[in-house]
Amino acid sequence: MMVESGKAYTRASLLDDIIAKFGSGARFFTCSAEDLTPEGIISFLEARGKFVPGEAGFQASPDVVCNH
Repeated sequence: MMVESGKAYTRASLLDDIIAKFGSGARFFTCSAEDLTPEGIISFLEARGKFVPGEAGFQASPDVVCNH
């Protein structure tokens, strides 16, 4: 979602977009974590360096996205 949008995000704007697209009750799964809330997936991705910082916030780069 982040890569496709091309937008820069703050934690708050990313949370808003996740909830708008998937709903506040959505749960997310990765290759190493499961049952993450919208807030949890943001923290998980941030902790693993998946966000690329920029002047207007952060973005997701295809270079740091797992494809397995």
